[in-house]
Amino acid sequence: MPRPAPPIRADYRWFCDMPTRWMDNDVYGHVNNVTYYSYFDTAANRYLIEAGGLDIHATPVVGFVVESTCRYMAPVAFPQALIVGVRVDQLTAKSVTYGIGIFADGADTASAAGEFVHVFVARASGRAASIPDDIHSALERIVFPSQVG
Repeated sequence: MPRPAPPIRADYRWFCDMPTRWMDNDVYGHVNNVTYYSYFDTAANRYLIEAGGLDIHATPVVGFVVESTCRYMAPVAFPQALIVGVRVDQLTAKSVTYGIGIFADGADTASAAGEFVHVFVARASGRAASIPDDIHSALERIVFPSQVG
């Protein structure tokens, strides 16, 4: 079965810079596969903080990662600058599935792409809870058009 074409920047709705670090490289001279998940987590939470008003220390409802996947198309390495694209592929009252693309700065085609799922829970109990209105509204703003309807 052929692999799908790599995503392009137009497939994403919000972007942030993501510096690579010396420690991100592995013995093969490129960013190690597990580091991409850290990039995903950083970008998704940065969006929630900047656009949704998430207070990581005090908000009573927070997102827990319950699933993540990644496809690798081209290697990146320190000291490359990266751009991370974020979109929402699925949004419910209590969960969100993000589509996330990792781009070498200046590239239009993703070097890696994945999905990252947050289920929102009450901080005090750890039980599933509705996404706070401000955060839900912020997530609605980056829903990928092909996912609407």
